[in-house]
Amino acid sequence: MKLTILATLVANVAAFAPLPQQAHPSTSLAVNELEIGVTAPLGVFDPFNQLELYPEKFERRRAVERKHGRIAMVAVVGMLVHNAGIELPGMLSPSEGIAFSDIPDGFNGIFAVPTLGLLQILLLIGFMEGGVWPASNYSGDYGTGYLGKTLEGEALKNKLDLELNQGRAAMLGIFGAMIQEGIQGETLAEHIANGGKIIVPGII
Repeated sequence: MKLTILATLVANVAAFAPLPQQAHPSTSLAVNELEIGVTAPLGVFDPFNQLELYPEKFERRRAVERKHGRIAMVAVVGMLVHNAGIELPGMLSPSEGIAFSDIPDGFNGIFAVPTLGLLQILLLIGFMEGGVWPASNYSGDYGTGYLGKTLEGEALKNKLDLELNQGRAAMLGIFGAMIQEGIQGETLAEHIANGGKIIVPGII
């Protein structure tokens, strides 16, 4: 999970949406990829006119945006779980006597994981990217369905809109959390314990 948070630092996100017909949307999901994520209040958000300038690059950039959004959502959940004091039971490295609960939250957690442990994580990522869920599959559809269900039409588009927009929010959220920790030197739990506030628009 700590590595997942680090991985979001190198996420180059492209938040583009419909209009130009030159771009070739993925058809495996039975929806127009150019219409996904186009929701109020921003609608079509393409401030650098990338859809007009480089329509052939849209499909890959959308795939990158979707994948990094998924990673960021996992990272946000992991951050909240760890900062709530919930840790996996057992040993991370029996040979070195390191338990999962010994790994600190935040950036420091990465450096507390043994080198071979980080290597195993990278090898697993490479295996997943290369074979199980190949990066060359730009559709993002890995045949798992939505909680075992097959969605179509408006129901499918609604879920894809939710995924993309929540992924965008998660990328901003986890990036903001990392910036906050870097500036203040406190994890989320430490920030709250020391009297810090969490600003939630519309609530506090």
